Amino acid sequence: MRVLAYVYPGWHSIPERDQAFYPGFTEWELVYASPPRFDGHVQPRLPLWGRYDDRDPEAVERRVALCRDHGVDGLVYGFFWCRGKRVFQDALDLGYLGSALGQRFPFAVMWANRMPRRVLPVRRTDTPVIEADRLVPADVDDFVALVRYLAERYFVRDNYLRVGGRAYFSIFDSTFFVKELGVDGARAAVTAARAMLAAAGLPPLHLAAIEPSAEVVGQVRAVGFDSVTNYVLLPDWKGDFLQDYEERVAIRAAEWPQLAVRAGLPYHPSVTPGWDASPRGADFRERGEDRPRKYPWWPVVVGEHPARFRAAVARAVAFARRSELADDERLVFVASLNEWSEGHYLEPDTRFGLGWIGAVRDGRADGARAP
Repeated sequence: MRVLAYVYPGWHSIPERDQAFYPGFTEWELVYASPPRFDGHVQPRLPLWGRYDDRDPEAVERRVALCRDHGVDGLVYGFFWCRGKRVFQDALDLGYLGSALGQRFPFAVMWANRMPRRVLPVRRTDTPVIEADRLVPADVDDFVALVRYLAERYFVRDNYLRVGGRAYFSIFDSTFFVKELGVDGARAAVTAARAMLAAAGLPPLHLAAIEPSAEVVGQVRAVGFDSVTNYVLLPDWKGDFLQDYEERVAIRAAEWPQLAVRAGLPYHPSVTPGWDASPRGADFRERGEDRPRKYPWWPVVVGEHPARFRAAVARAVAFARRSELADDERLVFVASLNEWSEGHYLEPDTRFGLGWIGAVRDGRADGARAP
């Protein structure tokens, strides 16, 4: 069994954000400037080791070593691709793979098939949560090109994550992928990609669906996915503004076996230390109680603590251990290593020090002892 942490690769400037915001802009500006929005609100949440550039191999290696020493077996990097255009690629290509440890430590990629917002913080409240120009269109040829690109650059590496001997690759918005192409089109894309890999002598594919909606979850097996999982499975997006961490963890854990049954596929549990996307919003002080009931303003999960996260990790590990899968096919995901602007991270903070990453190590041991 392996514990894997997602990585957000957005902690460096890129030309698109330079143009949209100002030269050198990164989300660290939002993290450090985030004010409390209500009594007892824990903001700003700041990194103990300070802000860093995730293109810097030395800074990245320090964090990879922390993961290695605290029970994290590999990292899953967000991979932004839209018809050949990439953004934030330097975090993986220069920072991670440019470090000596990153060339040996297991990693995989998750297709983040939504382009990141060009301008943060978000100020408009009359637009959809997912604006149309952020959705990443695809077709059979484009998906095959994407998989070939990944296979030739990453799947062939000795330290690329394999599940049952196949290269692990996940699609973040699997619902959009299936609905845009249709079941037949999505199946054709996956089938063509697998045929291309075989013909080229490239590693075969283990394809995971992330966040399939109730409308899509029953179709992912027919499309050709091999497993189902989540990114952040914690808040009730239409629930109360303030939501209790321990309560939400219990509710979500009860859904894990249901997701496996509905998908007809193995389910890999995902846990997270918390949720608070307040840094990505704007005008909170001016708005007062007039909060838009949607991301990133709503909701906020409260009551999070490393001890409670430890229990969540233990529950996920015990769930994975009880599966009938082979040991190297049992996976637990943590969202995430470094999503500071959404309030879920394992990196040391000024509040609990190494408490979050320590909870992974200790929770993993607890889960291994569970019946």
